[in-house]
Amino acid sequence: MEKVRIGVIGAGNIGSTHVRLLTNGECPDFTLTAICDVVVEKAQRLKDAALANLEKRGIKAQDIAVFGDALALMDSGLVDAVTVATPHYFHPVYVIEALKRNLHVLCEKPAGVYTAKVREMNKEAEKHPDVVFAMMFNQRTDCLYRKIKEVLDSKELGEIKRTNWIITNWYRPQRYYDSGSWRATWSGEGGGVLLNQCPHNLDLWQWLCGMPSLVDAHLHYGKWHDIEVEDDVTAYVEYPNGATGVFVTSTSDAPGTNRLEITCDGGKIVCENGKLLLYKNKVLESEFRNNAPSAFSAPEYTVSELETDGYNPQHAGVFRAFSGRILRGEKLVANGVEGINGLMISNAMHLSSWLGRPVTLPIDENLFYEELKKRIASSRRKETFCDEVSDTSSSYGGVK
Repeated sequence: MEKVRIGVIGAGNIGSTHVRLLTNGECPDFTLTAICDVVVEKAQRLKDAALANLEKRGIKAQDIAVFGDALALMDSGLVDAVTVATPHYFHPVYVIEALKRNLHVLCEKPAGVYTAKVREMNKEAEKHPDVVFAMMFNQRTDCLYRKIKEVLDSKELGEIKRTNWIITNWYRPQRYYDSGSWRATWSGEGGGVLLNQCPHNLDLWQWLCGMPSLVDAHLHYGKWHDIEVEDDVTAYVEYPNGATGVFVTSTSDAPGTNRLEITCDGGKIVCENGKLLLYKNKVLESEFRNNAPSAFSAPEYTVSELETDGYNPQHAGVFRAFSGRILRGEKLVANGVEGINGLMISNAMHLSSWLGRPVTLPIDENLFYEELKKRIASSRRKETFCDEVSDTSSSYGGVK
């Protein structure tokens, strides 16, 4: 195989981004051969845009097939791989269908809405070790986060003691939530800021700092917008080594903040405004505390700005790694089975809020699903996208 024939499932905002990247020259290992959306006219418009992209580059494309049914696309014989860019409930549904057909699959974030279904997806992936399964965690390609990962993995700062992430620059007006009937509903989207905007941050948080063992979260539902899901979150977590953390997010702060601070025994890293600052203690705090020369002394430290390689390919980088894995066995940005981790934290935050108490990880997945179904039943969107309570055997489509 010289090039990977790929189909895009979902012609919404993210699906459109996939099509653009696959046809503008940034992902040369792929040939786009199919697009699917339940609104076939949207898929057709996206096809026209794709052909125009190729024509600008002087490429006469083979025909791009248009489908209104995702399974028909998968069974067409036109694709070696697919991307899944549908509403959240359908992510594991169509990943599983692709895996069963031995099609390589790249799934958009989040991996799903509830971990029980994602666990089913991961078990299916285990049955197909030769099929490449990847997650679109494009923020892992950011040079800032890659540098943080490098420093933390080196252990030059010792063990993590505290993590704090204030990520409130996800501002959305009411008009955003009114743009789709499925958006910001329990039945259509499965959650709010945690399921839509923050999967990248939750993935990065666990990728850098590890999985917490306890979550105590306070969520506000429709506090700032006319929606039924969360738009304001403050969560406290504890880690197996005794470290603690706080995660704060909202879609109503203007101007918002994006500040990640990770404190370790030997200092801390602060990521904000496109810069990385390294505070490095001259003596480990754990050694200093019992040998301090006076009652009010503190470890001396230095401050420096960390340099990065400046490389930040985002979605295109994930696509290139995906094709590199398929064609040459190269390393993925994020293996698909890792998608359950950030979702586990998100589910834990919701469950803690619903129960009004801290929860331990891994969560009780059956309890979470039962609580979610209660909210689906009273959702303002009565047509459900939840695969356990509706028939999704024939198609999807929709926008992301």
